[in-house]
Amino acid sequence: MLESMLKEIDPIVSDVLSQSLDSKNISTKQAVELFDTKGTEMIMTAMVADLLRRRSVGDKVTYVINRNINFTNVCIKRCGFCAYSRDFRNEESYFLPISEVVRRSKEAWQLGATEICIQAGLPPRMDGFLYVDICKAIKKELPNIHIHAFSPEEILYGSCRSGLSVREYLSMLKESGLGSLPGTAAEILDQDLRDLISPGRISVADWINVITSAHKLKIPTTSTIMYGHIETSENKAKHLESIRSIQKQTNGFTEFVPLSFVHKEAPMYHNNLVKGISPGPTGHEVIKMHAISRIMLNNFINNIQVSWVKEGAKMSQILLEAGVNDFGGTLINESISTSAGSGFGQIMKPKEIRSIIASAGRVPAQRNSVYGIIKVFDGKDNEDESLLDTAETSQFGSYHELIKLDKFRYNHTK
Repeated sequence: MLESMLKEIDPIVSDVLSQSLDSKNISTKQAVELFDTKGTEMIMTAMVADLLRRRSVGDKVTYVINRNINFTNVCIKRCGFCAYSRDFRNEESYFLPISEVVRRSKEAWQLGATEICIQAGLPPRMDGFLYVDICKAIKKELPNIHIHAFSPEEILYGSCRSGLSVREYLSMLKESGLGSLPGTAAEILDQDLRDLISPGRISVADWINVITSAHKLKIPTTSTIMYGHIETSENKAKHLESIRSIQKQTNGFTEFVPLSFVHKEAPMYHNNLVKGISPGPTGHEVIKMHAISRIMLNNFINNIQVSWVKEGAKMSQILLEAGVNDFGGTLINESISTSAGSGFGQIMKPKEIRSIIASAGRVPAQRNSVYGIIKVFDGKDNEDESLLDTAETSQFGSYHELIKLDKFRYNHTK
C-alpha cells in the first residue's frame, strides 16, 4: 500500500523514500530533498520512517528511570543558545558539593532510578579530577547505578585541567565508574555555524575526537543535534551524515536525539545577537527532523529518542508515528531547557510516560541505559505504581528554587 502511495507524489521524493524502504542508505543531497518537503510529501516521509522503525525495533517504546543532576550553572563559556550558564559572581550562580550529588543519586536509586545523568557548566579554576571524584563517590554508595555523565565539552575541559590526554582522562573516568557519555555539545557539526552561535565552544574536530576516543575505550555514547535556529537543510543533512559516518567506524552510539532550540531566554535570540535566527523549529520541522533521522540512521542506529522536555507530551506522542521508538527519561530534575524557557516541566513520572505510549497504540517498556529491557508493560499483568510514581514532586525541588538557595551559592561552596 505504501509503495503504491509513493507513486502519487513528487518523483524525486518518491525515489528517495523507495530507496529507504529497500534498506539503502540515502545521500546528504537526498536528505536535503526530504528536509524541504511539504504537505503530502512530508507526511509520506513520516510514514516511511514509521515503517522503518517498525521493521527495526518493533512496537515497543522504551524509557529509562533516571535523574538529572546539573551540579553547577557556573561556566566560563558564553554560548549564544544557553540561558543556563551564569558568571561565578552572579547572584543566581550555584554549585552542588559532591555530598549533595551523592544524596540526590541515592534518593533517585531508592525511588527506582537505574541511571544518574550528570552535566553542568564549566566552572573557572575547576579541579581537573572533580569528575573522577564525583564518579567514585557515587559508586562507593551505589555500585550498581549507571553513571551517564559529562558531555564532550566537559571531557575536554577536565582533560585540560588535569593535564591528561582525552584518552587518559576517559580511561580514568571509566575506572572510576563512568558508564556512558551524553553526546551533547554537538549542536550542529559545522564549524562556521558553530562559530556564529557559540564562539569558543568545543570544535567539531574535538567533539569527534572525544566521542571516537570514548567508543574505542568501549564507553558508549548518545548522539544529538540542536536545530531550529539558523541552520539550513544542508546543515542538518550533513550533521546526520557525520553521525552515520562515526557509527560506521565505531558502533558506539546507543541512540540519536534531536533537540529543538528553545528560544525564549536564549541570549542569541533574546538579545538579537545572531542575524536571521528562528524562534525554534516549526511543528513540521520537528516531525521532519525525527523522521529523516530514522531514515538516514536506520541501518546503523536503532534508537531515535524524542525529548519530551523540548517537545511536550502531545508532540512527543505524535513523533512516535514518525520514526521514534524511545521516550527518554523521567529526568526528575531538568534545569537546562527549563532555564531557556521550556514549559513542559522538570519531571515526567513512569506511569505518565507509559500512558502516553499506550494511548498511541504502542507497548511501553522500561530499559536500562544501554537499551537492555527491564520490563515490558503489555497490559497482561497488574502495573503497580513505582515509588517514583507516588512521590511528591515538590520533594525534589526545582531549578528556580535552586538558584535562590544561599547554601548552594557558588561563592559559599567553593
